[in-house]
Amino acid sequence: MPIVTRITELFGCRHPLQQAGMGGIATPALAIAVAEAGGIGMLSGTVGAAALGAQLDAVPAGAVIGVNFIVPFLDRAGVAEAAARSPLVEFFWGTPDHELVEIVHAGGARAGWQVGSSAEAAAARDAGCDIVIAQGVEAGGHVRGVVGLLPLLDEVRTVVDLPIIAAGGIGTGRAMAAALAAGADAVRVGTRFIAATESTAHDVYVDALIAASADDTVLTTAFGDGWPDAPHRVLKSAIEAGERLGAAQSWSPDWPSSDYVGAADARALYAGQSVGAVRERQTAAQIVAELVDDAERSLQPPT
Repeated sequence: MPIVTRITELFGCRHPLQQAGMGGIATPALAIAVAEAGGIGMLSGTVGAAALGAQLDAVPAGAVIGVNFIVPFLDRAGVAEAAARSPLVEFFWGTPDHELVEIVHAGGARAGWQVGSSAEAAAARDAGCDIVIAQGVEAGGHVRGVVGLLPLLDEVRTVVDLPIIAAGGIGTGRAMAAALAAGADAVRVGTRFIAATESTAHDVYVDALIAASADDTVLTTAFGDGWPDAPHRVLKSAIEAGERLGAAQSWSPDWPSSDYVGAADARALYAGQSVGAVRERQTAAQIVAELVDDAERSLQPPT
């Protein structure tokens, strides 16, 4: 039986699964593939209003594809563009802002905020958000959470009655089922989709993910040039490769795309603690089907 939650009912998607809006990796090809597989695809608003408009032009009518914005690098024109053309606009890394939520609602979209604490969740509710994304410390990329996902879900559920998307360390159907059983209305998956065939990640990056396990990741501020004091989870090997380069290393928060020329292994190789579930390149549809099928089996009562 399909898993029906407040998120699937709110957005009309078949599965309670969202692709993380990873800057640069969240391209139309990946977002469309996830949406066609029944999940919520995501684009990144960090590309700017003009580029975002071009990406939205590529989205089929009716596709469940949202847009993610990083508040320190916010383009308000892009927010208005996204709100008028996508069903979900979400924000990350900033205090929930009622004015931004109003822009989203004025465009006809629903607003979400990714939070790392129950206090932030309450602030998102008070700002008028329609959903919250609860991010545990297990997450890859930039990390707002400071506690594990399941304890965070418990805390967030006590302060808000909004639909909750669980993020951080979810790479298997069993983990998806655990988050849903703990009260989440959907899960957010990032690391698995970096290795999707539709992803633009460099082969060196994908190979490093495939070879890694959870203890090969570390929470750091190493790749903080241009975005200081923002903890992020990466593969330890990326820091080690950067240190070997010495003065030649750039500690930029940029990850290596497929056309990157240089020491790709020394770039920001973002990865969550779910990285052990990445064992091969798969299509986005295969990833969604695997996660959902295993979650459905895990949630079935014992016979």
